[in-house]
Amino acid sequence: MALTLAFGASAMADGASAQTRRPLAVASAFEVSSSPSGNYLAALIAGADRDTLAASTFFREALRFDPRNRELTERAFIASLSNGNMRESFALADRILKTDQKNGLAHLVLATRAIQNKQWTAARDSLNKSGGGRQRDITAILLNAWTYAGQGDGKRAVEMLDRIKDDRFAGFRDYHAGLILDLLGNVPEASKRLKSSYEGEKTSLRVVDAYGRFLARRGDREQAKQVYQAFDRLLPRHPIIRAALSALDANKPLEPLVRSAAGGAAEVFYGLGAVGGQQNDSLAAMIYLRMSLHLEADNGLAIVTLADIFERLKQYDRALDLYEMVSGTSPLRANAQIQSGLILEAMGRSDDALQQLKGIVAEQPNDIEALTALGNLQRTRKDYVDSAASYTRVIDQLKPPARGDWTLFYFRGIANERSKQWPLAEADFKKALELFPDQPLVLNYLGYSWVDQNVNLEEGLRLLRRAVSLRPDDGYVIDSLGWAHFRMGRYEEALRELERAIELKPGDPVINDHLGDAYWRMGRKLEAHFQWNHARDLKPEPEDLERILKKVDKGLEDEPKPASAEADAKKNGG
Repeated sequence: MALTLAFGASAMADGASAQTRRPLAVASAFEVSSSPSGNYLAALIAGADRDTLAASTFFREALRFDPRNRELTERAFIASLSNGNMRESFALADRILKTDQKNGLAHLVLATRAIQNKQWTAARDSLNKSGGGRQRDITAILLNAWTYAGQGDGKRAVEMLDRIKDDRFAGFRDYHAGLILDLLGNVPEASKRLKSSYEGEKTSLRVVDAYGRFLARRGDREQAKQVYQAFDRLLPRHPIIRAALSALDANKPLEPLVRSAAGGAAEVFYGLGAVGGQQNDSLAAMIYLRMSLHLEADNGLAIVTLADIFERLKQYDRALDLYEMVSGTSPLRANAQIQSGLILEAMGRSDDALQQLKGIVAEQPNDIEALTALGNLQRTRKDYVDSAASYTRVIDQLKPPARGDWTLFYFRGIANERSKQWPLAEADFKKALELFPDQPLVLNYLGYSWVDQNVNLEEGLRLLRRAVSLRPDDGYVIDSLGWAHFRMGRYEEALRELERAIELKPGDPVINDHLGDAYWRMGRKLEAHFQWNHARDLKPEPEDLERILKKVDKGLEDEPKPASAEADAKKNGG
């Protein structure tokens, strides 16, 4: 008989538990078969999909029927580890090493267990057996250094790190050397190493935060502020940077980034996992991050990084579970909640998403990221008035707005245009272009809107030509240029651009509708009806559908004067 299992927020990594709060993930059920081959096949499929929970469950069941199968044991080990079942992973690593003493990952996992238990010599013994390639060698060196730090031997720890001679890893080497020396109280040498790491890695959030915290605890709070502010100019409003700057402004202490040797080892695994995630090596990234969290369960950055991997893999329930694990005291908590809301929207749970984001804004009314996310969600739901109001609450906090804030004015402009507030929308688009001249999306929207309203036609055409030159393969932008030509009576030019646009975006109802209009004006009425019928079937907006149906029935009305001629007549009093 098959057994149905339901998993939700309770399926967490062994080393980390969630806060007590309403779970957002809906438990997903799947059946464990009584057939070993069925479980094995299901495990392979789940593993290929990176569904770590299902893969680890099915491999565990398959292994119960064939416990001596070496290949099955290794697969179950990998699946268990990537899902964060650490106690099970330790047991499987022990079993693997009884028959395969060269399994580097099994040795690495047992080294992690030894580090957690402060068995530093045992950890080094496992690490020295886990080599086999440059990355594993560097991993072993870094972790070995932290085992010496655990024994209070800073000299041996730094000597171990200085075996890394490759300049590509110099920043990583000095970063960990600085953390170790700081942990062991060697402030002068820690300062040298952390400064060296910072000078080479000023765009690394972790290095910046470690150096800023070190400077603040050493009493140099102004320099610490400068370090954080420099990063804030590169990546504005990162929650960790904002939290640090707020603490410095309030004269509050900043704790060291690493507070124990096990925490240092966790930092090694976090760094490797973050790199793996950036390189789309999702399985390796999951494994490193799971080991990091086993050693340092409250590392919000590691949790968020792992959740992001699951989100990109569309394993939304797993991502939601992880985001819920971020501590309420973490600077990343609000961002984790925001991301959960966006995932709920991606899952089709729009009402839950809206409730989630409104709840965050109710608790933190001035949170720029939460308000922006709420405005974006309201805009996608076509709640344009509310969306514009949310963006306004953000914009009112910008003193003054910077180049990177152009999107806020652009999105508010869209919301205002869709809610029939064109003067407000036009002002927003102009402000967006003031902040970011030649931004193609803004050029396209403003230029198209002018042309569609038969105003500022030549200027609109100029903006659209510029937008096309910046995005020559964007079907929507090319459609706008074609439509501008159409509205000005330049049907041959319109047809040329619209046929280019339809090649790039054949499934867009608006482009098909526009192309149908161009065919009609060129006397190609059969082709026009084909395009209009196609546009009708592509589920256009209701107001567009009504117009398309009229054209399918009766065609276009008699040709009006070209828009440019009408404009000239009005200008001359005609």
